[in-house]
Amino acid sequence: MAKEKNNRLEIFLKGFIKENPVFIMLLGLCPTLGTTTSALNGLGMGLATLFVLTMSNFVISLIAPYIPSKVRIPSYIVVIASFVTIVDLVMHAYAPELYKALGIFIPLIVVNCVILGRAEAFASKNNPWDSILDGLGVGLGFTMSLTILGAVREILGAGEIFGINLHIFKGDGILVFVLAPGAFLVLAYMIALGHKLKKRMYGE
Repeated sequence: MAKEKNNRLEIFLKGFIKENPVFIMLLGLCPTLGTTTSALNGLGMGLATLFVLTMSNFVISLIAPYIPSKVRIPSYIVVIASFVTIVDLVMHAYAPELYKALGIFIPLIVVNCVILGRAEAFASKNNPWDSILDGLGVGLGFTMSLTILGAVREILGAGEIFGINLHIFKGDGILVFVLAPGAFLVLAYMIALGHKLKKRMYGE
């Protein structure tokens, strides 16, 4: 029983550092770079992906044994697209400003390689409970990564975080950090930091 609990804890925690989808696995970089102009945008995109990832993992783990191998990827995409549609409609109705800010990246969650990767590598081969834990862990790791990246860019680019002025710049901040080059620059440092942290914690 203790070993089973430890295994499930490891499944949940691996998405934060050891197999972090952004800083370690380098997955889902398109929405990572495109939506992290602020901490709020990064958090919103991360939570949307977290919901889709967890729910699709759960459903795919249930239906995977009954899907012919030749059509498994299209089947997974149909499941993922169903949950993305739910997120799209709910966000459009209840968070229109965030919906507008994230734009095309919400529908593109359907083909996010983080979600497809977990469906193929984990959910299709494991039970529903473990698949939920995997989805939560990797999803929270993805959300954490986007929020941190967005926060750093927002602080350096606008002197704000979650729209709160920190009064660290007399002017408007360092504009490059809210533009595309700043996204690549901050992400590069975060990837280096992520790998250093992983090596220190896991010796890998």
